[in-house]
Amino acid sequence: MNRTDCIAPEAGTIRRSLGGIETFVPAPLPPAIDYSPRFVLALSRADAVLSELSGVGRLLPNPHLLISSYLSQEAVLSSRIEGTRASLSDILLDEVGGFKQGASGEEDRQEVRNYVVAMESGIDRLRAGYPISLNLIKELHRILMFGVRGELASPGQFRTIQNWIGPSRSTVEDAIYVPPPPELLLDCLSDWEQFVNAHEAMPDLVQCAVMHAQFEAIHPFIDGNGRIGRLLISLFLLERNRLSQPLLYLSAYLERYRSDYYDLLQRIRTHGDWNAWNAFFLIGVEQVAKQAVQQTTDLIEFREELRTQLHGKPNTVKLIDDLLGNPYLTVARAAKILEKSAPTARVAIADLEKRGLLREITHGSWRRVYVCQPVLDIILAATEG
Repeated sequence: MNRTDCIAPEAGTIRRSLGGIETFVPAPLPPAIDYSPRFVLALSRADAVLSELSGVGRLLPNPHLLISSYLSQEAVLSSRIEGTRASLSDILLDEVGGFKQGASGEEDRQEVRNYVVAMESGIDRLRAGYPISLNLIKELHRILMFGVRGELASPGQFRTIQNWIGPSRSTVEDAIYVPPPPELLLDCLSDWEQFVNAHEAMPDLVQCAVMHAQFEAIHPFIDGNGRIGRLLISLFLLERNRLSQPLLYLSAYLERYRSDYYDLLQRIRTHGDWNAWNAFFLIGVEQVAKQAVQQTTDLIEFREELRTQLHGKPNTVKLIDDLLGNPYLTVARAAKILEKSAPTARVAIADLEKRGLLREITHGSWRRVYVCQPVLDIILAATEG
């Protein structure tokens, strides 16, 4: 990292590590924030839409089923930023056994599955009263890295070696960014942890933006930092009761504007430009929350419309509820949902097929897989919009 790149001492300092490497050590939090009228307006808009989304979340008839598709979306998109190629359809199909054992892309799908499990574990911990802490992020990192690329990179442990950010095959000498050295890592993390748990230090959304950027600057793990950092955004907003349900995930926005995302994080380190990053973050919250409100409303309306149409058919209605979480279905999955025999499950599936709500997408000799296309279209909108 070039010492001359950093022209704002208030952002941090260049420190030579014990190994003789020049690294960047971010300044302690909180930073100075310029609450200009334009920035306050962006904050107000993001706050308003986030509150609307939280209100919609309180109306969910079956939160667990609906939220599962949101978690899968976030897992796919956050992993995609890191180069994973699994699609949302791949993951949803995988959940219902729609992939043959040994199919290509298994490692990518495992990375996404790990992200879902890590997020669910974090949510459970927060609801049990645990704070966001260094122990929590180590636990989530261990889950995230289990059995995938980077499994040997000290899962669940903060790094004891120097890492860096740069193009593929770059060295520390030509890296774009070199995070704090291992000997200063715990000091940086302790400051970060204290800031995250300082309630009323600043508006929640601004604090969330700063928390994420500082975590990325510290880069405490050998691998998986980006995914943990993005996962923490949702956990922070849940912990602050800004969301009633985990329905806001920024990875769709960050993936769409990936170049801006990385440039703005780097500009904090080189120029101390927190305002540009915070404004970008707030615009993302507003855009993604609006989309989540629309998506959630569309799913609820679709559910109510079908429940009216299918009145008197309890088995079929029960399948519709589950399809909102995953629009793919097999006879085995239907039988498990209904707690009925396979023949009974086939009757319910046939009823949905006849009504045009299910379509078979397999035409081979192995197990049949069906899709509820209207639901799939609604949940794919967030990954393709």
